[in-house]
Amino acid sequence: MRREDQSTEFKETYVDDIKKTVVAFANTDGGTVFVGVDDSGRVVGVDDVDKTILRAQNALRDAIKPDVTMHVSCSAREVENKTIIAIEVQKGTSCPYYLADKGIRPAGVYVRQGPSSVPASEAAILQMIRETDGGSYESARSLEQSLSFSEAETAFAEAGLTFGEGKRRTLGLVTEDGVHTNLALLLSDQCPHAVKLAVFQGRKKSVFRDRCELSGSVLKQLDGAYEYINRFNRLRSEFKGLKRIDMPDYPEEAIREALLNAIVHRDYALSGPALISIFDDRIEFVTLGGLVKGVSADDIALGISIPRNKRLAEVFYRLKLIEAYGTGIPKIYECYDGTGKQPVIQTTPNAFKVTLPNLNYAAVDRPELNGLTGSEKRAYRLFESNPVVKRSDIEQSLGVSQTMAIRILSHLDDKGLIQREGAGRSTRYRRAETS
Repeated sequence: MRREDQSTEFKETYVDDIKKTVVAFANTDGGTVFVGVDDSGRVVGVDDVDKTILRAQNALRDAIKPDVTMHVSCSAREVENKTIIAIEVQKGTSCPYYLADKGIRPAGVYVRQGPSSVPASEAAILQMIRETDGGSYESARSLEQSLSFSEAETAFAEAGLTFGEGKRRTLGLVTEDGVHTNLALLLSDQCPHAVKLAVFQGRKKSVFRDRCELSGSVLKQLDGAYEYINRFNRLRSEFKGLKRIDMPDYPEEAIREALLNAIVHRDYALSGPALISIFDDRIEFVTLGGLVKGVSADDIALGISIPRNKRLAEVFYRLKLIEAYGTGIPKIYECYDGTGKQPVIQTTPNAFKVTLPNLNYAAVDRPELNGLTGSEKRAYRLFESNPVVKRSDIEQSLGVSQTMAIRILSHLDDKGLIQREGAGRSTRYRRAETS
């Protein structure tokens, strides 16, 4: 017979290593394992053919995931007056195939290199998953298969929902082959992604006052982040006549929606954490992953939504954490109606940022504003919700003349509250960065 090569393997007798070879063939370009042929290619034959074929079929069915048997055939052949067994393997359609007791990792995934079956690199495994499962991260098979779901089970129970095997399949946590998807990984106690929160002194990232990192199930991260932010969401009280009115720094619903947006619409294919930064005058929610293709920031503000993680959004919808797709960002804007301040949405190709202004900041934390006129205070509030302001913005927002707008901007500049950039028609103004 011919020598061993990329698509040919010889085994003198049936041994467990044949499973690795079948995995390697199924993950590469297919091939044939000949049982009853020694390493030199000499035919030695198989004594009990039927028993050996049955043993091979049972082992391959039980030991390899996903099910590879539809791509494998075992048959007896007569060569040189002796009977050998040919285990023919086609390239599989659900790569990567792996040894069930090792999992989807290099110790369990093999590929063919010349006449050898070798462990696949993690990069090669991820590439196989992408090619087989498509571009959806949450629907792809998880590299980690030993998952527990204590947080998810509690959340579903509190919502009056079951979380059994059937429900997990329906939601997309488990494939038809019983393999956990990345959606399962996100909801599991072993979720490797994290949320980092930090509280800074002043308006710059200069001095930390507190910090926290949350990991585990994204459901646990959601609860933990909301609780942490509310620790720093102070109440300001004032009296109108005999009635006391309490106003939090940030509307709780705006915090909730911004946090849900950061968890549900994050691009989990990217490994960096979500970042939540609390300053004296604002909270910033920064998540990896820009807008889904075909959607603009203006579309988001109008309530148009194409979820990046559709299945995760469906889970949150069933748990009644979100009411309907696309309502989150409009709700955030509504929370600031009539306050004189506006949230800011910023996007890049790889990141999404929501900034919530502190409703009580100017009144409490900036005593130097007390020397400003009412028009100047209203003008300054534009800078708290807009990174760049033009003279015409002041005119339109305050309903003042060009001369008055220039006078207001000059006074704010003299006070060191804003900074002027450019000249002539290209003149712009930014809020001065002070700690």
